[in-house]
Amino acid sequence: MGREQIAERTGPEFSVVIPVYNEEKILPSSMADLRERLEQTGHGYEIILAENGSRDRTVDVGHEYSRQHPEIQIFSYPEPNYGGALREGILRARGEFVVCEEIDILDVDFHLCAFELLRTRKADMVVGSKAMRGARDNRPFVRRFATRIYNQVLRFTLGFRGTDTHGIKAFRRSTLLPVLKACVIEKDVFASELVIRAERAGLRIVEIPVDITEKRAPSINLFRRVPRALANVLRLMIYIHFGRNGVQPAAAKQRE
Repeated sequence: MGREQIAERTGPEFSVVIPVYNEEKILPSSMADLRERLEQTGHGYEIILAENGSRDRTVDVGHEYSRQHPEIQIFSYPEPNYGGALREGILRARGEFVVCEEIDILDVDFHLCAFELLRTRKADMVVGSKAMRGARDNRPFVRRFATRIYNQVLRFTLGFRGTDTHGIKAFRRSTLLPVLKACVIEKDVFASELVIRAERAGLRIVEIPVDITEKRAPSINLFRRVPRALANVLRLMIYIHFGRNGVQPAAAKQRE
């Protein structure tokens, strides 16, 4: 059975997709807390752990937890690749709605707010922004500054109109699948490409402020990520402005 067929089966109301890389230490407590909060919502859900290239016991811990809790699945992407794992997780998702989460955030209040906007058709995609007014970003200054610079680069090179592309987001799966299939960049820039292509396709994107307090230091050093991210943004700019790959923009809709 192919990935598309798997994802089209009758399933829960929403899927939470979480890329994980070397998260052995915080995975059990994070999953316990997330399950407890999701159970309180009264909605049917599944959690998909998109492991990618871990060198610790993340895979073993994930499988142990999955055996105890059938609503949790884990699969392994063959290399450390956040974007590739996230894309695969979305394709495997069976829920009508998908939440792309981060293991060190897991903001269920965002889930509930996003679902209300999606169910009432007030948004096609909801982005949890750590950079907009009203957000509280408690990360170190260097990381906050890097986010601001990165967003400026996206605006200059790709015409991005929002305040954030990384981090948590939610959408109706069937609406975003054509956009997902048009994406060509993986690694860290995949999340940005997904939002930017959705924006360029005329989908209605709503940003809501979120509070960010990370549970641990980033698993990949910021200064190792920057050159790769900038190179991939350049590649994306070439694909979008000069290539034929992509979703053709629909009638423009104002971003909220």
